[in-house]
Amino acid sequence: MSATVAAVLKKIAIYILGDEKKRGKLFVLIGSIAAGFLGLMCLPVAVLSSMGSMEIEQPEINAEMFSDSALFESLDSEQQAQIENLKNQGRAIEDAMRGAGVRSQTIKAQLIYMSYFGDVQNFNAESYANLFAVAPNDSDLITAINSTYGLEIGYDEFMRTYTWVMNSTINGYMFSDESTKNCADLAAWAENAYISGWGFKSGAIGNRDDVDRIRYCDNAGLMLGYLNYNPDEKSFGNQFQTLVFTEQGSLDTMPEVAGIGLFDGSQHGIYVGDGEVIYCSESAGYVTKDLVSNGGWTSWCTYEGVDYPQEVRDKIDENGGDSE
Repeated sequence: MSATVAAVLKKIAIYILGDEKKRGKLFVLIGSIAAGFLGLMCLPVAVLSSMGSMEIEQPEINAEMFSDSALFESLDSEQQAQIENLKNQGRAIEDAMRGAGVRSQTIKAQLIYMSYFGDVQNFNAESYANLFAVAPNDSDLITAINSTYGLEIGYDEFMRTYTWVMNSTINGYMFSDESTKNCADLAAWAENAYISGWGFKSGAIGNRDDVDRIRYCDNAGLMLGYLNYNPDEKSFGNQFQTLVFTEQGSLDTMPEVAGIGLFDGSQHGIYVGDGEVIYCSESAGYVTKDLVSNGGWTSWCTYEGVDYPQEVRDKIDENGGDSE
């Protein structure tokens, strides 16, 4: 890719990913080039790894560049072939990640491939996906990828880029059932907010701030965001204005089910399994994760609008429940 094209794409990456309306409406071209790849306007992501902490002003965009496939057609045949290969490998990675049972990490896998695998030969998506399936954490994952493919990906460098990209979108791959609001996907929503570095702002539910382009929520807004988010339209509605919950019992009666709410008398958290809770902390200023045992959580609860499995309903019937 020429330096000129890369420079243009780098600016467009900031411009598009920083504005949901522009991502959804204005830049039809990039969506057509990379349809379905990364679940966002991902062509510019190929140059994100070199972004660093650059401050880039909003570029002047010639709308004619974005009529149908104008930019794609402006590339030479070799560059077009590279783009087509990225598209094909992106789809292969998506399929392989689904097959390996790690669909929620698809964006991460595609981003690493696009950013660092330019010189890797004989790439196999299934073997690549397996590294994500067996890695216990991101640090070990990056180490395994470096060892397997002879790369030198810096963990901190990648995580900065990954967090930025994740904060720029809502990860559609995290949902197990987009047709319902369920506790498993509520837990996945919380994990996504934590990974994506959402900040605290009173009244926010996960939408991006128009000024600093960071996603925010408040304590109840973390749950309300999930309830109001429409995965098909990729937008937030306003059906749920107030978080309605029912305390169901003390922590020693809580079933081991991710997506159950925790309550300490004033703030809420979402249990995500393995003894951990995610919540948006006003004092910390962001969405954080901690051990349940480290907090002052006193009870578990369920939320109106969220479906819970039979195991939870049985425990509620057993406890009798305390209406809020």
